[in-house]
Amino acid sequence: MSGKDRELLGKMRSEAVELFNAAVKRVDPYEAVRNFVRLRQGTLILGHGDQAEVELELDSFDRIFVVGGGKATAPMARAIEDLMGKRIDCGVINVKYGFKEELSFTEIIEASHPLPDKRGVEGTAQIMELLEKAGENDLVFSLISGGGSALMPYPANGISLEEKQAVTRELLECGASIDEINAIRKHISQSKGGQMARAAFPATTVNLMLSDVVGDRMDVIASGPFVPDRSSFQDAWAVLRKYELKDIPASIKRYLQEGREGKVPETPTQGDPIFEKVYNFIVGSNILALEAAKEAGERMGYQCLILSSMVEGETREVAKVHAAIAKEILKSGRPLNPPACIISGGETTVTIHGHGLGGRNQEFCLACALELEDLPARVVILSGGTDGNDGPTDAAGAMVDPLTVERGKSLGLDASSFLEENDSYHFFEKTRDLLITGPTRTNVMDVRLVLVR
Repeated sequence: MSGKDRELLGKMRSEAVELFNAAVKRVDPYEAVRNFVRLRQGTLILGHGDQAEVELELDSFDRIFVVGGGKATAPMARAIEDLMGKRIDCGVINVKYGFKEELSFTEIIEASHPLPDKRGVEGTAQIMELLEKAGENDLVFSLISGGGSALMPYPANGISLEEKQAVTRELLECGASIDEINAIRKHISQSKGGQMARAAFPATTVNLMLSDVVGDRMDVIASGPFVPDRSSFQDAWAVLRKYELKDIPASIKRYLQEGREGKVPETPTQGDPIFEKVYNFIVGSNILALEAAKEAGERMGYQCLILSSMVEGETREVAKVHAAIAKEILKSGRPLNPPACIISGGETTVTIHGHGLGGRNQEFCLACALELEDLPARVVILSGGTDGNDGPTDAAGAMVDPLTVERGKSLGLDASSFLEENDSYHFFEKTRDLLITGPTRTNVMDVRLVLVR
């Protein structure tokens, strides 16, 4: 490859990182809350732009509480504290280890993600106790973001944390979607699926969410602690059957079966009076991040197309589709002539067969690299989690080009073997193709970029 070609490829790789950073910046959780929540002469105004969707008179409330959980919840809480100040009575939020910030009125409890731990249970117990204290003349701010489901565990009676960890681990490894995982989480919990709203009733609750789920379904974001539940015990049981999960703890099977038989109360659904004073809003989402990447790409001179913010499915198959689009652009100029930038979002799943280390974004990129191997060096594909963490790794994702597989070969690495072992992290660690951002303190699923010149 000529020096000019290498220079072009290096430029494209830098541009891909710049576009990803622009996407993440657009969904900064602090700014998302401040842009949605405003104060005007003692009136709390909730709504995007100049439009007020809800107005609440602060003088009508005796106390204000702050609760919540997720990877982005600390900066969301900082935004509420900067706005409300000493009006806040107290608060408790759960965040992932390393995502803590200094707050004045809200206690932060660090806990584990994606597998729940004891600290998460303790923090959720404190949140539930605070909600139980809230009265008819109190206001609760709930701040929910991606990761909140694992960070706010509160197992149902008769189920231990270890048993909940075991079922969560199985669900993560079998390829279940977030909807399916959360259907079970809700029904083996005392806090999810609208049950925090039940605890807070009859207080007024403003529930602000940063969406990390495809389609922005409020009942799925962090398992919808303040949202009417659309899933049932029967749905949860169907997930176990679909994936033939046999190593589920007996206590969990028993609890779900009792729920199916009506021996355990269902989670609260639409129409339940407990939701009459609950205001649910999404303040940030994946499509906003994709739009920011598109705007930045157009400024660089790319023709840009947002493919979808709702891409789901098996990661390797989704990778083949994205690589095929790059090939089509090079061959026919469809759907865009080069320089082209194809942007997509959403959240894919990985069915684990090997014993390696990685995440869905790194697996996506390694699968793409194998598809790009014979193409000219005018394609770059990046995939990253907007939270800065891809699976149990310190990388947000990775970035590949048509020379990635060859770089691996020069180091004695076979890309196909690493992919079969689900060991994308160690491949990219050696080829230096990891995308490492550190914790971004936001979370609106993934951003994928296909650049073609």
